[in-house]
Amino acid sequence: MPPDVAENLIVFKTALAEVVPSKDSSDLLVATWNLRAFGDLTAKWHAKPGDSPVRDWYSVACIAQVVSRFDVIAVQEVRRNTTALQFLLEQLGDNWRVIVSDVTEGGPGNGERLTFLYDSTRVQPSGLVGEIVLPATVEGPAEQFARTPYAASFVRGSAEFTLTTLHVIWGADPRARLPEITAFAEWMRDWADRTDRWNQNLLVLGDFNLDRIGDPLFEAFVSTGLWPPTELNAIPRTVFDNDTAKHFYDQIAWFSDPDGESLLTSLTYTRRAGSFDFLPHLLGGLTRAETSWRISDHYPLWVEFHLAP
Repeated sequence: MPPDVAENLIVFKTALAEVVPSKDSSDLLVATWNLRAFGDLTAKWHAKPGDSPVRDWYSVACIAQVVSRFDVIAVQEVRRNTTALQFLLEQLGDNWRVIVSDVTEGGPGNGERLTFLYDSTRVQPSGLVGEIVLPATVEGPAEQFARTPYAASFVRGSAEFTLTTLHVIWGADPRARLPEITAFAEWMRDWADRTDRWNQNLLVLGDFNLDRIGDPLFEAFVSTGLWPPTELNAIPRTVFDNDTAKHFYDQIAWFSDPDGESLLTSLTYTRRAGSFDFLPHLLGGLTRAETSWRISDHYPLWVEFHLAP
């Protein structure tokens, strides 16, 4: 690693530590991040003009610094080409593992995989891995998700929990996203109401392409009892958010009862949550758009839970 890269990563790590809590023996840090077109990368520390892709080793090393702050993180937009993902795992070190879906085929699938990265010294898979497929109706086969939602269960201490991640199809007309969001919220509610195993501590996280609080997309998302923490309401989601353009694309949520009490067991939300704005801390001199192709156009989103003894 070149000296300038090592020095920059130390500065970047220090900035991260001021925003994201340190890992503690009694906590659990869960995150989600849409990593823009996370597929191939240029095999050098600093991409030069004309290199394609512009994402290079330094960019992925910065991404690794962010990922390493969490116990488990759901990542969207990992592509069919897993070169960048493999290099990310190398940067994270031997204790990190990955659970990754196959590509959802077809144009709307966009060649994307859904991925969980986890620190094996802090959490372990507890057995369940699966994709959400909608059942047929009396009218015939159901229209499936553009990118099949992906679920995996984990355990840390006394808490077993299941994460389900989704990247809702994008469209210029927000109404095109409504069927997926509605179907997903209803499916998760049905899952939470089952009496079988692996339906406790269900958390959903990912890029739901929600525009704003109170609009039909957001209302569909929360209609079955999913609760996104209020601490995330004012948090910017993308590098392009500003005072006149705010989005709620990325979310982390879990179920609550009609009185607003969390249905999580062995996990207590600490009221600490946020995102990390990496723009001021790396790749100075580049535009937001240029940085988005090296790191991402989305910020990572995280929440902290306290483990029951």
